[in-house]
Amino acid sequence: MTEVVLYDFWRSSASYRVRIALNMAGIAFESLAVDLPTGIHRSDEHVARNPQGLVPALDIDGLRLTQSLAIIEYLDETRSAGFLPEDSPGRARVRALGHLIAMEIHPVCNVSVAADVVRISGKEGDAAEAVRVDWMQRYIRKGLVAFEKLLDHPGTGDFCHGARPGLADCCLVPQVYNARRWGADIGDLERVLDISGRCEAMDVFSRAHPDNFKPA
Repeated sequence: MTEVVLYDFWRSSASYRVRIALNMAGIAFESLAVDLPTGIHRSDEHVARNPQGLVPALDIDGLRLTQSLAIIEYLDETRSAGFLPEDSPGRARVRALGHLIAMEIHPVCNVSVAADVVRISGKEGDAAEAVRVDWMQRYIRKGLVAFEKLLDHPGTGDFCHGARPGLADCCLVPQVYNARRWGADIGDLERVLDISGRCEAMDVFSRAHPDNFKPA
């Protein structure tokens, strides 16, 4: 059987999503770290894996896949993982929830974007870090407030959609992790916290947690 290799970074929320999905699909994988802070993702070796110089990249089935949601949908299609509902309206809803995080919150709060915001601000030292933190808190909360409102829907169950976790939950848990990391105010988002807490208690989610992939 072809070895499955995930090129990831421990704190990357996109990598975290894929680790969850691999665990949920019952796929054993080797994690090879791509250290973002030292710029290894911009190396010729990694750019050859992913021309965007991003993580994650996944080697599976003789393929090399990039983009976390595309990877999760590939796993769903090839492993019948159940990450998306069977009905078209349900699939559209789950994709919308996942896209809200992966395509709205995440790009704005990407490390490189936040670094540019700090650079444009002209601040230095503690003042620069305050700009970064304010940016992260502002846009993480804004996005998760919208996510909370979308959970006020008949399709919401114990998880983002129905009685089992899926693609949207794979996106939500890493975003809640980021919210806590940056101190974003999400204490009033009851559905978000209830669902993410239920997921976090599951082995497939806990094994994917960044602390388990943090460099020694």
